[in-house]
Amino acid sequence: MNHNVETKRRLRVLLIAEAANPKLTSVALIGWSFSRAMAKIADAHMAVEQRNHDDLVNAGLRPDDFTAIDNRRWQGLSWNVAKVLRGGTSLGWSTYSALSTLVYPFFELKVWKQFGERLRRGEFDLVHRVTPLAPVVPSLLAARCARIGVPFVLGPLNGGVPWPKEFSGLRRAEKEWMSHIRGAYKLMPGFHATRRHASAIIVAARAAWAEMPAPYMPKCVYLPENAIDVARFPRREPPALRKPLSVAFIGRLVPMKGADMLIEAAAPLARDGKLELNIIGDGPEAPKLKQMAAELLVADRVKFSGWVDHTQIADLVKQSQIFGFPSVHEFGGGVVLEAMALGLVPVVVDYGGPGELVPPGTGFALPMAPRAELVRSLRDCLVKLVASPDQVRAMGQRAQDYVYRSFTWDAKAHQVLEVYRWALGARKDKPDFGMPVSA
Repeated sequence: MNHNVETKRRLRVLLIAEAANPKLTSVALIGWSFSRAMAKIADAHMAVEQRNHDDLVNAGLRPDDFTAIDNRRWQGLSWNVAKVLRGGTSLGWSTYSALSTLVYPFFELKVWKQFGERLRRGEFDLVHRVTPLAPVVPSLLAARCARIGVPFVLGPLNGGVPWPKEFSGLRRAEKEWMSHIRGAYKLMPGFHATRRHASAIIVAARAAWAEMPAPYMPKCVYLPENAIDVARFPRREPPALRKPLSVAFIGRLVPMKGADMLIEAAAPLARDGKLELNIIGDGPEAPKLKQMAAELLVADRVKFSGWVDHTQIADLVKQSQIFGFPSVHEFGGGVVLEAMALGLVPVVVDYGGPGELVPPGTGFALPMAPRAELVRSLRDCLVKLVASPDQVRAMGQRAQDYVYRSFTWDAKAHQVLEVYRWALGARKDKPDFGMPVSA
């Protein structure tokens, strides 16, 4: 890596973020939020899928901020086929990811057709593919950029967290039958070429790090993909302590998210009037969870708020002090950072993304265990927090401080800028932000 580009001026970056959309969540919101943060410190131009055009314009982007690439025909086909195979849109995400992988190359071919000549003329210092996040998706642009001497940054890459053996039955409940053959993606055309031709690779999780073949590790920088939007989650005092303590859960109501375990763990405390739950989200498990609360005699202590727009989450949980999120198969866990930003104490499972976002002293990352044992761990944790309300307040403050130091989008943009400088040869040492990211 010795491109030796002068980086005292603003870098000119072509961001590949086909999913970027401010009105959506998950990967789409990551693509949007990162791109906007990077545009503050670099001349960043986005290449996005046409389906996002109107939402980007409505959010205030100008024509010279982004280029919409029309790949709707192939994207629509993969979505509709996946919907049939999944029996809906809530479960079986690996099926949709697999089909998307097959059609994504058509998007990059159109990007090259639109920008290839401009890249040859040196109009951009580097290309950064932000989305898709999935490591299974190869890039045609990596090799083409290498041939013309333009650095290509890949990532953040995340996904492929193995199903925990303790919850193998949930794989069937989630209709994740394709996850059995996921490892075959390393045999796909373009897998090695993408990594070989990349100048730098941002890896967003320990599971994705462990999957990276050894020859490409020198190019890898660990940096989780999520951060918080300070406009949506403005810093304020952690929630006031009151009795009963309030525990919030936020997520899709599907088996792997573990809302059932949280309700079961909290039930004795709820019956004693020491704790209440607010289940925020919707999904196919909702009727089962409501019946469970009734059978455990805590229906009056478990509120089901249903689906709530992402922009309203902060106001909805401002009376809660604890964030209960015992998901057993989570890649990123951006919702954990959002709860911490509000001063809530996170209680998560140390498996996949959430455990990497909760360093000691800011919350609890419980060891993975069989269901009954994990419920006991959850209950023991809640009992301790109910008995030590001062600890809740202090830990919530530390969680908030940690997120605001290291996990705002502006902070992430500056972290990635250091990766760019390294890829361009303007920095000799590889950036190291810690694993997990240090405060």
